[in-house]
Amino acid sequence: MIEVYTDATPNGLKVSIALEELGLLYKVRRVFLGGEQMTPEFTALNPNQKIPVLVDDDVVVTESGAILFYLAEKTGKLLPKNPKARIKAIEMLFNQMSSLGPMIGQLVVFRGPWQNKAPEVTNRYFKEVSRIYGVLNKRLEGQPYFAGDEFSIADIAFLPWIRFAANVPFTADLPLAENPNLKAWLERVLARPAVQKGVAIPEPFPPEKQFEGFIKATVGVGDLHK
Repeated sequence: MIEVYTDATPNGLKVSIALEELGLLYKVRRVFLGGEQMTPEFTALNPNQKIPVLVDDDVVVTESGAILFYLAEKTGKLLPKNPKARIKAIEMLFNQMSSLGPMIGQLVVFRGPWQNKAPEVTNRYFKEVSRIYGVLNKRLEGQPYFAGDEFSIADIAFLPWIRFAANVPFTADLPLAENPNLKAWLERVLARPAVQKGVAIPEPFPPEKQFEGFIKATVGVGDLHK
């Protein structure tokens, strides 16, 4: 059976959403990011000491984007068969990994743990995420999903991050409503039954513990990377 080492973070939720969409059996091993990722056992699975990690018999896959691609290749699902749509899904998967995720992550760190002590830096990340929202809105013009007519791993990659940004006070002022195609896409994908189940797996730790793990694991803020 597939095992997933994960937490209720945007990158972790990508994997549970994909597994629910695919209907695969899997076991969740929730990792407290306040230190459990530093253990020798976890480090043997991922020397980068990050979640998620997927173990499928003798195959170990790290990096959320690689896990999504692995699952799509394994099942022949969540990637369009049409070559043009397929490469568009892969392109947008890479786009999320290199742009939106890191930029929202930095915006939350500078506004949250660092309490906006460097407002010019915070503003740089806010402007960049706002710009990316506009690009994504344009990508969705005339089509329901990022690769065209089919829901794919590209949509799964973006979903938890945009959902997270819409629900966290530090990023509530991002221009989601000003980008109607993106807002409609978010509502559309969140209505999927498998998505609704996947975004609740794993159950998050109590808020104070979840935040403690976030702080401890944040390089330059927490005490895990001295």
